[in-house]
Amino acid sequence: MNFTHHEQTPRSEHPFAPYIRILGKGKKGSRPLTREEAYQAMKMIMADEVLPVQLGAFLMLMRVKEETPEELAGFVLAVRESGNLADGKVIVDLDWSSYAGKRRHLPWFLLSALLLAENHITVFMHGSSGHSADRLYTQNMLGYLGLNAASSIEQARLQLEQQHLSYLSLEHFCPKLHEIIELRPIMGLRSPVHTLVRLLNPFNAKYSIQGIFHPGYRPVHQQAAALLEQPHAAVLKGEGGETERNPDMECLVQSVHKGELSDENWPALFPRRHMKPDQLDPRQLALIWQGSSEDEFAEASIIGTAAIALKLLGKADTQELAHKLANDYWLARDKQKYAG
Repeated sequence: MNFTHHEQTPRSEHPFAPYIRILGKGKKGSRPLTREEAYQAMKMIMADEVLPVQLGAFLMLMRVKEETPEELAGFVLAVRESGNLADGKVIVDLDWSSYAGKRRHLPWFLLSALLLAENHITVFMHGSSGHSADRLYTQNMLGYLGLNAASSIEQARLQLEQQHLSYLSLEHFCPKLHEIIELRPIMGLRSPVHTLVRLLNPFNAKYSIQGIFHPGYRPVHQQAAALLEQPHAAVLKGEGGETERNPDMECLVQSVHKGELSDENWPALFPRRHMKPDQLDPRQLALIWQGSSEDEFAEASIIGTAAIALKLLGKADTQELAHKLANDYWLARDKQKYAG
């Protein structure tokens, strides 16, 4: 008797499936990815070798368990390889990530970065503009200071050479990650990509500074930077999640210097907390720089943030000296610049 086989032959498993299984195999069966597995998984994502349903599952499983330093290091290496950015043509002193946007206060850190740039410290800023209607994103703030965001790596190089500062949006140097960040309103949650972009350091600067919102992520960033052999890095819980010191609060900075991890507390600069402004007017950024408007919170934020960066950069050995140097920079700034 002849049986015709109508059953399907078993479909072979998709090569990305094992990575989802590692993360999602129940409370007892699942585990974090190794650095190598994270690297291979992200390589496939960057090469578009993953189905949308797989990407969604992977991102959300990762979100629920939260990333380990090893996973982040693997992800970052895979992205850097696929992006192929650091060619050594431009020397960047300080890599500055800006992905959160500001809601309670203006982005005073922008003036901190301009202060460093004016003193011949080359600062490369990268970020994305996000979806929260109530947040002010760096890209949209630059115009108020008469500056333009770069729209390509080439343009960023020119700006870095000419003005020691450039901001380039993620979509122009890593469109795939930008696409994934754009899924946030669909997923309703941030994904590991929001963490890994802060560690990218596209121009391979020796110094990197990052702000985070959730304090639990601070040591994860610190340890991931060490695994990535980032020579010098600092991470702080920044105002609104940006790289900005809130002068009303104590600020813990967790750093890496040549493989050595260190933690340092910077004290609050005021005994009492300031009221947050009723509304945010970005035109204040230029007015404060020009000295035609005064705001003690803003100035303490600008100088305090610059001081942390200067200490990271080795321009000062102590907090006091770093603060004095930042203050000197501020008093000597060219007030005619950045007229919006």
